[in-house]
Amino acid sequence: MHVHILGICGTFMAGIAAIAREAGHRVTGSDRGVYPPMSDQLAALGIAVTEGYESAQLEPRPDVVVVGNVMSRGMPVVEALLDRGIRYESGPAWLAREVLRDRHVIAVAGTHGKTTTTSLAAWMLMHAGQDPGFLIGGVTPDLGVSARLGSGAAFVIEADEYDTAFFDKGAKFLHYRPRTLVINNLEYDHADIYPDLASIQRQFHQLVRTVPGSGLIIHRAGEASIAEVLARGCWTPVTTFASRTAARADWTGLATDSGYRLLEGERAAGATAWQMAGEHNAENVTAALLAARAAGVEVPVALAAVARFRGVKRRLELLGAWGGVSLYDDFAHHPTAIARTLAAVRATLRPRRVLVVTEPRSNTMKLGAHREALATALAGADASWVLDQPGLAWDLASTLAGVRSAVVCPDTAAIIAGVVQECRSGDAVVVMSNGGFANIRADLAAALAARANARA
Repeated sequence: MHVHILGICGTFMAGIAAIAREAGHRVTGSDRGVYPPMSDQLAALGIAVTEGYESAQLEPRPDVVVVGNVMSRGMPVVEALLDRGIRYESGPAWLAREVLRDRHVIAVAGTHGKTTTTSLAAWMLMHAGQDPGFLIGGVTPDLGVSARLGSGAAFVIEADEYDTAFFDKGAKFLHYRPRTLVINNLEYDHADIYPDLASIQRQFHQLVRTVPGSGLIIHRAGEASIAEVLARGCWTPVTTFASRTAARADWTGLATDSGYRLLEGERAAGATAWQMAGEHNAENVTAALLAARAAGVEVPVALAAVARFRGVKRRLELLGAWGGVSLYDDFAHHPTAIARTLAAVRATLRPRRVLVVTEPRSNTMKLGAHREALATALAGADASWVLDQPGLAWDLASTLAGVRSAVVCPDTAAIIAGVVQECRSGDAVVVMSNGGFANIRADLAAALAARANARA
């Protein structure tokens, strides 16, 4: 079968392409501004990618066109697709029909931690010899790729609530029909499609309705927004996790000076060294461990996998150190994630100071839904630089005026100059963004290296 994918360089759609190719289909696709790392992954798989969205790419006629949610009416290829009556469906619908129907689906949902938790669960299953399938919104060195078909019974998927396609405005995760569902946390996000938290909670309850009574729902303890969802009706056994013993949870994962420690109730259930940091990652590990356990992985095996797990790219990833200044890259773009990453850096890495570089890039941030929370989160840094970019629907400078350590900058050159002037040996500099950020990571690394060499 010839499968043509529109918007193929997005992480999710590139994953669909990899799985379709592994399943034996002929796969082609298109995107605008074809870019790595997914373009590199597609090239390695031998998948031809067309630049742009012109109608000529539908010749020869594909058997099915898989439509990404970046596509909209009016695009030439979309209009041609509809006019010619070519079969089409969304990525989640194709995946559900072709791959997930006969698998033990482990879906990892929530506002934060999805990529790390999904990666960990897949890694634990691999470590147990189960050869799982997976589709993840990021790349970990241990798994090597963002998606695999796998031959085992389990399929682990990062399940987000963003809408599915121009013809399907429901959440993507409603297609997955999980047997094991993880809800890491639940906050307001995606202000471009959801007016409030209640509208997101409705989507999550629709997801809860699809989990069978013989399955399992795993969720963070003590989170009112999740409790409200489950109070609307839950027909599946539930188990809870936390990262502090103060929270009443069935399982607790503790980030300690020596590594990670697991409690079942108040009983010690195991411990391991790990290569991550912070309470938020203790929660991610615990959620993943419980999900893997539901698929037959024993706790000691899962803990052994944690010890070998090297993390996920762009999740507090160390890029290098120059002149005693360490530079980290983190995907945090929601105020809660920024605050939790800062706490992890202070508690685990114990730098002299934490300096933060960020941009309000997500649609939610651009619309101003979290502007006050951003100010609160950045107040936890010793110094911060924030990019004032076009497209913001609010005044960044006035919002951050009360944060003495925050500097609003017109471009990345001003940010780099400020960081280089301010940083000292022993500091940690953390770049926080969910986008390319105008190549600031490489440019900042080069500037720190040049400063160190000049002082040598």
